[in-house]
Amino acid sequence: MPAYWISRCIINDPVVYKRYTDQVPDIIAKYGAKVLARGGHFQIMEGPEVFKRFVVVEFPTFASAVECFQSDAYKAAASHRRNGGSIVENVIAEGAEIPS
Repeated sequence: MPAYWISRCIINDPVVYKRYTDQVPDIIAKYGAKVLARGGHFQIMEGPEVFKRFVVVEFPTFASAVECFQSDAYKAAASHRRNGGSIVENVIAEGAEIPS
């Protein structure tokens, strides 16, 4: 069953944040992930208008999503955003089986 990284972001320093985003596509590809939404147009329908960037990444399994997030390569890339490039909330959610 697929799982999803769901991220809400505030970008404080676009130059530093780009160091992170330049590395992530190759890292997540190693885990069979694909980006479903990244940046682009959005509309907050409910809740505080704090976050200004939203990202959804699909992984083949919950385990692969967690493994990627905890990998040394991802931690190294994420250090750029964690050290002042942005404020991010990340959630990994397992997909649902929809009965037919």
